[in-house]
Amino acid sequence: MPLWRNDRGEENAMKQTLSLVTLAVADMDRACRFYCDGLGWEPAMRTDEVTFFQMNGMVFGLYLQSAFEEELGSKMDPSAHGIALAHNVAAKDEVDAVMDLAQKSGAKILKSPVEREWGGYSGYFTDPDGHAWEVAWNPFWTISSEGYISVAPQ
Repeated sequence: MPLWRNDRGEENAMKQTLSLVTLAVADMDRACRFYCDGLGWEPAMRTDEVTFFQMNGMVFGLYLQSAFEEELGSKMDPSAHGIALAHNVAAKDEVDAVMDLAQKSGAKILKSPVEREWGGYSGYFTDPDGHAWEVAWNPFWTISSEGYISVAPQ
């Protein structure tokens, strides 16, 4: 597994990057009316359950709450405000390495990594304050060496 060096010269498995912010929404059509029609954003990908917007070097996602809870493997904690941060990696085996690192660092594993029906591989953990993080490998997206993520054209 490739490691990188932080500013102190220490080797780490998880780069200090944020690649995807996902908001759980109760009604995808209503959410898309707000972001697309209201704010004028153009989705890079849209389904009944998920909508992704290409941002400046990262991706912003809307996820139908019922489908998100199914993927997460549990009901959302109301104090979490329906948000999950994501750390995308360039190779499938990096998901397990980052999840292991997170757990060793005090994270609670919400859902161990699994093969996803859309072709990727991901798992979820919470940080010590209960904020949900997804660690994912998506074979359809590209990640630059700087950690910038791009949604592949559909």
